[in-house]
Amino acid sequence: MRISDVLQSKSLKDVVTIRPDAGVRELLAALAEHNIGAVVVSGDGTTLDGIVSERDVVRTLHHDGTVINNVVSAIMTSDVRTCSPEDDLDEVLQVMTEGRFRHIPAASEGRVVGIVSIGDLVKHKIDQLEFERDQLDSYVHQS
Repeated sequence: MRISDVLQSKSLKDVVTIRPDAGVRELLAALAEHNIGAVVVSGDGTTLDGIVSERDVVRTLHHDGTVINNVVSAIMTSDVRTCSPEDDLDEVLQVMTEGRFRHIPAASEGRVVGIVSIGDLVKHKIDQLEFERDQLDSYVHQS
């Protein structure tokens, strides 16, 4: 199973982006409005400058109570691990688990084409396992 399969099954197909010079208040509004946990940081809406998550906000808030008055580029992760739509779901799950991050942008030819969360991947994996179980159950009960 490939990441492209997961991206196709997502209800929200558009990648929510925010400019690096946007304020943290604008970031919080975007997270709340779209009910998401991370936003791709992009100056032009397609290339990847970074990623910023709820965790980034909380960790920065712990050290600096004025984070709300800052800009996204001050708290974003700029060294972002990405995946390709052609990557294997299990391999990406392993990367996310080892790296302890919950969101990974999917990129192709230098452009962001989607973003998947650990929840998206686990849901897709469970759906696949349930399908296989049902197929085996059907096969066993046909005999």
